[in-house]
Amino acid sequence: MSDGGISRRVLLGVGATALMTMGVAGCSTGDESGSGKPGKGDGQDGDGGKKEQAKPIGDGSTADTGPQPNQPEKPRRLEPGETPPQFVVFSWDGAGEVGNGLFPRFRKVAEEHGAAMTFFLSGLYLLPESKAKLYKPPNNPVGASDIGYLKDANIKLTLQNLRAAWLEGHEVGTHFNGHFCGGQGSVENWTSQQWRSEIDQAVEFVNKWRTNTGFDDLEPLPFDYRKELIGARTPCLLGQENLLPTAAELGWRYDSSSSGGLQIWPAKKQGVWDLPLQSIPFPGKGFEVLSMDYNILANQSDASTKGPPENYPAWRKQATDAYFGGFERVCNGNRAPLFIGNHFEEWNGGIYMDAVEDTIRRIAESGHKDVRMVSFRQLVDWLDAQDPAVLTKLRGLNVGQAPAEGWKTFLGGGTGGETTGGTGGETAGATEGASGQPDGAGAQAP
Repeated sequence: MSDGGISRRVLLGVGATALMTMGVAGCSTGDESGSGKPGKGDGQDGDGGKKEQAKPIGDGSTADTGPQPNQPEKPRRLEPGETPPQFVVFSWDGAGEVGNGLFPRFRKVAEEHGAAMTFFLSGLYLLPESKAKLYKPPNNPVGASDIGYLKDANIKLTLQNLRAAWLEGHEVGTHFNGHFCGGQGSVENWTSQQWRSEIDQAVEFVNKWRTNTGFDDLEPLPFDYRKELIGARTPCLLGQENLLPTAAELGWRYDSSSSGGLQIWPAKKQGVWDLPLQSIPFPGKGFEVLSMDYNILANQSDASTKGPPENYPAWRKQATDAYFGGFERVCNGNRAPLFIGNHFEEWNGGIYMDAVEDTIRRIAESGHKDVRMVSFRQLVDWLDAQDPAVLTKLRGLNVGQAPAEGWKTFLGGGTGGETTGGTGGETAGATEGASGQPDGAGAQAP
């Protein structure tokens, strides 16, 4: 795959010389600030349903069941001299159960390791293909979609998993609807008003799944989606510039659509937290790769989802080592949050799903109580609770850069100050995501 003579490694990674990292093993800070992991049990009955009386919304597709269960304690400000927690966010684009069992698999993995995740739901995954004409995508024909509509049985499985995931403490965001990444109809060309139309339709498909499907044998989704929805990731990481004004207008708190972010502390764009996929070390290569399954695949099998099977074991290990290497770099350095994006896919024999599970296990078993695997919502709750001056100072630390004087001294006063050699400001970009998408329902590019 080439792009006008620009190599894939330039599109998907930065030269290793651009980001010098610390080669320190382990992740011990000498200051453990608590796991912040959600507890289980309170506010639920034996089958995972909430005890509180649900208040149906609209046609009963959703219901107000009160505060979300299984959430961390209310975040507090860092105390002077305290080491920041190490946050890790695992997120999923599309978030449909297409019959491969991956949605429940990773709900189980999360439960086993005390993790919360963000599931970016594609609204069309709750709309039967027989009702495709209800979807009016901007700059595309009515009913068009670059991802497949799900069968009724898979819509049911998706609804059941979304309900269970939210009750378990996970976040439900949006991946919008038709996943248009190429041509004139690409999301890259949408105006802010067109993004508003796409969002309104995504919310409508969630809020009216009962009417649109005719299903009467399923419980409602246990949340008010217009209140629940506070963030997104766009298809193929395109179109953020025009999305952000609409996101801010809707009161969204974050967006995870930009590509090529560095492993530094995040900042806001247009009043919205910018939480991008990040460049992480790519083992055995002289460049870096974006922290997403599709981008690793693009560099291993030239964007083919069915590369040579004899390469799968080595590729799985390389993917796992890339994710864990990104974790170690921040954990031993500036302790910026790590963002990892995925799809419920079976590319190259399912090795990327295995790599994600391996990474979660390695992080959870690293033995460090100051590591928190959280959703994007939980992360921005923590960010919003901090002293802005402290966050400014944290943003002054470059990729892989730990405070030379140690955390107790660096944040000893609890307020921001001058730093050297850092990367401040609102944004920092380094790479672009891969464009294009594999064929098949539910198997989309970022």
